[in-house]
Amino acid sequence: MAAADPALDALFLPLAEGHVGWPADGALFLRAREGAALHAAPRPGLACVQPFRPQADALARAGFAVAPDDDADERRWSLVLLLPPRQREEARAWFARALERVAPGGVLLAAQHNDEGGRSGQADLARLAGPLQALSKHHCRVYWTQPATGGVDAGLAAEWRALDAPRPLADSRLAEAGLAGRWLSRPGVFAWDRVDAGSALLARHLPDDLAGDAADLGAGWGFLAGVLLARCPHIRALDLYEADARALDLARANLAANAPGAAVGFHWHDVAAGLPRRYDVIVSNPPFHAQDRIDRPELGQRFIAAAAQALAPRGRLWLVANRHLPYEAALGAHFAQVRTVAQEAGFKVVEAVRGAA
Repeated sequence: MAAADPALDALFLPLAEGHVGWPADGALFLRAREGAALHAAPRPGLACVQPFRPQADALARAGFAVAPDDDADERRWSLVLLLPPRQREEARAWFARALERVAPGGVLLAAQHNDEGGRSGQADLARLAGPLQALSKHHCRVYWTQPATGGVDAGLAAEWRALDAPRPLADSRLAEAGLAGRWLSRPGVFAWDRVDAGSALLARHLPDDLAGDAADLGAGWGFLAGVLLARCPHIRALDLYEADARALDLARANLAANAPGAAVGFHWHDVAAGLPRRYDVIVSNPPFHAQDRIDRPELGQRFIAAAAQALAPRGRLWLVANRHLPYEAALGAHFAQVRTVAQEAGFKVVEAVRGAA
């Protein structure tokens, strides 16, 4: 059974109650999520944009057209739906982006949980696009505007559209890890404004004898991949697996600039679903929550299982995790040798070696 999704339910309330009509030519749904509300009534012509691969896969399995972004499509729609993110700069950029896609006379409809920025999101859209209509239900706010009626602040829209643009990352831990050059990040991706402390700890302990074909699971904007390529001259090829398409785009740009000529592959992929090939080395700072703030250690446990299945005999996994996360049983079940390399500042670094064939 799918988890409850109050914001998704609230988003479709104005449609169910007749405040907003469903256009004959369909609608664009930005940051779409699969859920019961999508199936409560026919929604012909719904096009979904979702950069997070597990949610994109869920939409595709349910029969919806879905893409990681809408950059290649300039079509304007009579109805644009949006589930804004919690991070405010990123949310403001999505509001501006959504308004660009609304056709003259069309409607932008958005919903957020009260605990995920509902009040500030409603205020931001009103500031950008003028008067709104709004409802409250399921501890959420759902609000909508017809931009042609009130007008859009074009200057503010341009300013907000750039708020989540890639920008240089200034963090001394890049140099400490041996990474020179210019590295980019952007609001909304994991650890967007810094080198994550866990990844920095793993980078300090990675040995330089790692060799062969390697993979970085949950690669983010490319920090650990960059460390591997800079430190380990015997890495033959490196694949990056990342569920967030926006982070993967950053990793692609960062490694093109800082590791030109390296044999690197980039995969928009849900690691929990398994990996398509074998590796000699895997590094990972696995996620322990999905799109919420609730600890979900089963995600990291699935990363461990996927790594074990993908490693060649005697292959090595180097992993960092918060110390409180219960990964020891999963590591012991899948690997012949497991040792804790370091424990510091709430994190643990583990090396696990797969058994011989």
